Amino acid sequence: MQATMQHNIGQLFMVGFDALEPNEHIIGLIRERRIGGVILFRRNVHTPAQVSRLCQRLQEINAEVSDQPLLIALDQEGGMVMRIEQGVTPIPAAMAFQAAGSVDDCRQVNFINGDEMRQIGINMLLAPVLDVNNNRLNPIIGVRAYGEDADTVVRYGMAALRGQQEAGVIVTAKHFPGHGDTAVDSHYSMALVPHDLERLRAVELAPFRAAIAAGVDAIMTAHVAFPAIEPDPAVPATLSRAVLTGLLREEMAYQGAIISDCLEMGAIADGVGVAPGAVATLQAGCDIVLISHREEQQRAALAAVSAAVAQGTIAAQRIEEALARVRRLKQARAVGGWRERAAIPGGLMTAGSMALAKKVQKAALLVQGAFRPLDPALPVRLITVEVRSRSEVDEVANGRNNEARSSMLPALRQAGLDVTEYAMSAEASDAEVAAAIAFADGAQQIVVQTYNAMLVENQRRLLAAMPVDKLWVVAGRLPYDLDLAPQAQGRLAAFGCRPAALEPVVERLTQAA
Repeated sequence: MQATMQHNIGQLFMVGFDALEPNEHIIGLIRERRIGGVILFRRNVHTPAQVSRLCQRLQEINAEVSDQPLLIALDQEGGMVMRIEQGVTPIPAAMAFQAAGSVDDCRQVNFINGDEMRQIGINMLLAPVLDVNNNRLNPIIGVRAYGEDADTVVRYGMAALRGQQEAGVIVTAKHFPGHGDTAVDSHYSMALVPHDLERLRAVELAPFRAAIAAGVDAIMTAHVAFPAIEPDPAVPATLSRAVLTGLLREEMAYQGAIISDCLEMGAIADGVGVAPGAVATLQAGCDIVLISHREEQQRAALAAVSAAVAQGTIAAQRIEEALARVRRLKQARAVGGWRERAAIPGGLMTAGSMALAKKVQKAALLVQGAFRPLDPALPVRLITVEVRSRSEVDEVANGRNNEARSSMLPALRQAGLDVTEYAMSAEASDAEVAAAIAFADGAQQIVVQTYNAMLVENQRRLLAAMPVDKLWVVAGRLPYDLDLAPQAQGRLAAFGCRPAALEPVVERLTQAA
């Protein structure tokens, strides 16, 4: 039994690699360690047809050594978190749905999302986000959440979940027990939610209770400390038996699979470390260990778990429970049907799906306070704050695909306006701010597209330096940026800055053009 268990330990791991087709890294882990799942990012994506071939080849390689198909997962949430963007329906950010006001549209759009991913070969969505964004200073959740209170997140989050379930893909609720009320990005360090259990049950846990009742397939953990549940503040939920077993399994009676958030994120990697973290999360009650990037970390974690099982540090029963849950997860329609899937996806970006996504995005447009459109007779100076650094949340389209920038420049020019642009990074250095202020000097109309300006001092300084009688502000992500320029001539938010989100913004800005 011990030998069989050791042979199957790889089934408890989901890993990533960097290539457009299977390389030595991922082929080695499939064949030698029989890993159970693969996570894809933009680095693995060129076109839907290419991703479809990649998924098929990964399954074929796996079938040589295992009768259990691979889980192939993707963070395809919508908005900025669209790992596959080219050739698929543009899904609005989660917060856009409550702004648009239709729960049924949320369900239908998420069905489209799940169905398109299933056609491409993705069988597991790492979505929906069920965090309650009740902290405006949250740098990692924001518009990824369906709302700012538990009731809104439950209504729209369950609609998203139902739509994805209807598409036949595995649905993953995240980030348990809740990452909304934090002001720290767990990609870089560990956050803490200080509330007592009564408050957590009423707010943070409510959407996850609803998801469990709705039969959610998987729940992803948060690298966040919850001292009301786990008394050691150095132990995040991902590594806490009190959270994953005591709260989620026992109190909330959840029987589905638990997957960790990526252990290479700073909250774990810079704390206990990736390999010890893999052992600890399995001990805590996790079933799938997610390690997204480096082969040496993935192999070290596999070796650490194998050693812990051999030594009895991880109980054999704990491994058997996890393996059983992974096997049940793989019974999903999108997993078992990989051999019958069409090689070239044929039902992407249909006229109906594109019309529905456009309808939601237009209805979600937020115009705050007094508004007047741009004067088409006067030139416009556009200051675009754009994401240039890569992270797991904001993967800008600056890679091999040459996708459109997150800029209104082409659309404004197409509308007939005379526009010049200064583009600067979201981090907004002193030099960039000085250059932007100089660029705007003497302008008759200034449009500033921010990106989480309320979290970046130099972006706030830039807005404060603009003449309000000549200023229009577009919030490129957090709508709260609009509060920074209450006297601007127009303040608009679309809950994102990709072209599909910016289209209704430009329409409104140029409505008199």
